Amino acid sequence: MTAIKMRAVAPAAQGKSRPLFLEVLCRSLIILCVALSVVLSSVAVCDGHWLLSDRRMFGLWFFCVVEDSGAAPNCSRHIGEGLDPGLCVCRSVVSLAVVSAIFGLELLVMSQVSEGRASSQRWHLGAWLVLLAAGFAAGGVATFVFLFWDHATPLGFTLTFWCQFTATFLFFLNGLAARHIQNMAELLPSSGHLGGKL
Repeated sequence: MTAIKMRAVAPAAQGKSRPLFLEVLCRSLIILCVALSVVLSSVAVCDGHWLLSDRRMFGLWFFCVVEDSGAAPNCSRHIGEGLDPGLCVCRSVVSLAVVSAIFGLELLVMSQVSEGRASSQRWHLGAWLVLLAAGFAAGGVATFVFLFWDHATPLGFTLTFWCQFTATFLFFLNGLAARHIQNMAELLPSSGHLGGKL
């Protein structure tokens, strides 16, 4: 009886370590979307030219005046009008968003190559870092729009600004999804339990 009981318990114990296919698919999609968000945000921050208005280009790193003659734009790091401190805060916040998202993505990936409690802790911390990146990115976008509200028009914002805007939403949605799937994984039975019941 003892040998039979051990043989019956062994497959169920092995099945507990194998996650459901749907959970693996969802986690893979979350990681893929976070990676895409990191790329979009990195491009937006590195380019930095977020607003065009009356032949002037307002960006995170430079303020440029575009000439009619087709010559190279005249760029400067100092915008003036008391906007330099606010712009320094804006570029710092969006840069921190990219750094936080990169570390969060790394933890999400590392959680998939580990098992047990370590995997759960890495996924949990990675999800929080992605949400933190969403907060930083949203703060940076809101600060930029507030600083240049008098010059802003819907058609004046450049493609790189909308990349950062999209990345902000993706950080937020994927961070929430990562937190939600972690909570669901703790509540739902594993594939081994399902197999045992069937």
